[in-house]
Amino acid sequence: MSEIKIEANDDIGEEKDWAAAKAFFDNLKTKTPRPPKPKYAVTIAVSSRTLFNMVAERKIYEEQGLEKYVAHQVEHENEPLMPGVSFPFVKALMTVNSRLRELYPDSEELFDIVLMTNNHAQVGVRLINSINHYNLTIERFCMTGGQSPIGYLKAYMTNLYLSKDPEKVTEAIEEGIAAATMFTSNKEVELCDNQLRVAFDGDAVLFSDESEIIVKQGGLDKFFEHEKEFENKALAKGPLKCFLEALGKLQKKFYAKDERLTCPIRTFLVTARSAASSGARVLKTLRSWGLEIDEALFLAGAPKGPLLEKIKPHIFFDDQMFHVEGANELGTIAAHVPYGIGQKYHKGKLIEQPQKEK
Repeated sequence: MSEIKIEANDDIGEEKDWAAAKAFFDNLKTKTPRPPKPKYAVTIAVSSRTLFNMVAERKIYEEQGLEKYVAHQVEHENEPLMPGVSFPFVKALMTVNSRLRELYPDSEELFDIVLMTNNHAQVGVRLINSINHYNLTIERFCMTGGQSPIGYLKAYMTNLYLSKDPEKVTEAIEEGIAAATMFTSNKEVELCDNQLRVAFDGDAVLFSDESEIIVKQGGLDKFFEHEKEFENKALAKGPLKCFLEALGKLQKKFYAKDERLTCPIRTFLVTARSAASSGARVLKTLRSWGLEIDEALFLAGAPKGPLLEKIKPHIFFDDQMFHVEGANELGTIAAHVPYGIGQKYHKGKLIEQPQKEK
């Protein structure tokens, strides 16, 4: 999985080029924050359809074709697009950056938001105008003119990719990049404006699907026995472990300034596991990774929606659409992580026969 880029080997030529470019921009008079150096940043790549509500534009593309779609976007390029499902998350990332810049004016360890889209360059003017309209700090664009942008994610040193296209998300995960498909919630909920709140499922999200396989194939009793036997053996990492790690790295910068209680990043583990029967292994795994989670909620199979409604995260990651749909119904912005054996089930029922081992 992609990792936060802190200890990469320096390349002398690249360092000189970056230093020269940075010096040039630093000498320009502007109040607009400049993007951080990619190797130190936590890079979040968002698609245009998650950042903005482009349902009407998408309908034109599907019903009338690409040329009519592009013409419509050019004709309306001075009309800002409405905020999309990832918009509150992006705004929260910017809030964290503002606090980090106050505490560490020269630090490059910040969130860097990249617009990653297969839109054509002609549509770029409307996207730029919309970003400027909402005062979003998004300086890096990748517009691929109808081609998949997935091949560029590693070049942009991406820590997390968010899209509305499940095929692209699956492709990104297969490339070892943390990714999720975003879904619009069924009702609007007022979210915290001074703290980034991120909620994670455990198995097949932060951790591998090892334990979930036991549940699906052997039942709960077998699962409880397995977790007790391997309580002191850390679970393997899942597709979003690296993103939690990146969040933790930035949290520690606030802790170092005695800002733990006012830290603008808060993380939640929201898992269907039972605490008494299978919770210890999860907590010990996080400890072995050197990671903290601010709140751990063990639901023992109860629905996640009501708890998430109380937490009000800017984004909730889960590998099972059943939980994503339940969260959406109660107003939570949820994202599906298409990883692991859970993709073969819906509401506990097998929807695809797993391949037999050879």
